[in-house]
Amino acid sequence: MDLAATTVPTVVDLRLEGAGLALAATRCHAAGQAHEAPAVVYAHGFGQTRGAWSATAATLAAHGHPGLAYDARGHGGSDRNAADEPYTGHQFTDDLIVLAGELPQPPVLVAASMGGLFGLLAEARWPGLFRAMVLVDITPRWEAAGVERVLGFMTAFPQGFASLDEAADAIAAYLPHRRGRKSPGTLRELLRQGEDGRWRWHWDPRLVDELARDAERHQDDIAEATRAVRCPLLLVSGGRSDLVSADTIGHFLELAPHARHVQLADATHMLAGDDNDRFTATVLEYLAELDRSENSGISTAHRAPAPVTGADP
Repeated sequence: MDLAATTVPTVVDLRLEGAGLALAATRCHAAGQAHEAPAVVYAHGFGQTRGAWSATAATLAAHGHPGLAYDARGHGGSDRNAADEPYTGHQFTDDLIVLAGELPQPPVLVAASMGGLFGLLAEARWPGLFRAMVLVDITPRWEAAGVERVLGFMTAFPQGFASLDEAADAIAAYLPHRRGRKSPGTLRELLRQGEDGRWRWHWDPRLVDELARDAERHQDDIAEATRAVRCPLLLVSGGRSDLVSADTIGHFLELAPHARHVQLADATHMLAGDDNDRFTATVLEYLAELDRSENSGISTAHRAPAPVTGADP
């Protein structure tokens, strides 16, 4: 598929209400789409920001699919929980239900890792919230070693970095297969400079202990949610991922036999960043297939969700 864009999409930063706090978001649309509702919602992985979707969102918008990407609570420019309010998976699921439920038509959810898990929980709790879902290298069960590697990197620099160059060195060592280094502009999106002059990651450090470390105990609940999902599903996995494996993919396809699976052989868990062109082309082809199926009347119509507040329906 030709990914060349004929127009430069417009990017607009927004503040949107989640379940009790404000979420930083970016709307991406091409000329003529300014008044169209977002057709795609992007949910990033643990420790990422909405910036992870910039290239994909721009290309999809240029091909007729305006999008909305947001920072999860405690990440990037979104609000953090109050000091006396622990982070829970229920809050993140509620945020996604509120954000997607405010849209006039169910969007396609494109969601990586953590975002995909909360997407499954949200759709199971509010059927019809999404037109379809694209899960990016995440399954209801995952390989513990992959999670430990991610958390090990996230907690390895509690005092931050003396400079952006020092942070770039650390990222390059963590992702040795990537060509090139992070630019200063990209690094400023990922780090925040404190009053002491040191640069620290954008996320709330409490997230690791309060949300991520015990996530494995929720796998049964996520599996049951996956079994309940009826909207079209596409899993895009990385052939070199250490978090998703043949076993976890097989388990996912047993839970959701209507789902499809595409593997990008050379990509790791950081799939969209490793091979963005192939990933974006895969999503574009899937969206085109959804359009063809719905126009031919093959797929089952999905009920648009009623206005939601984040509470259980």
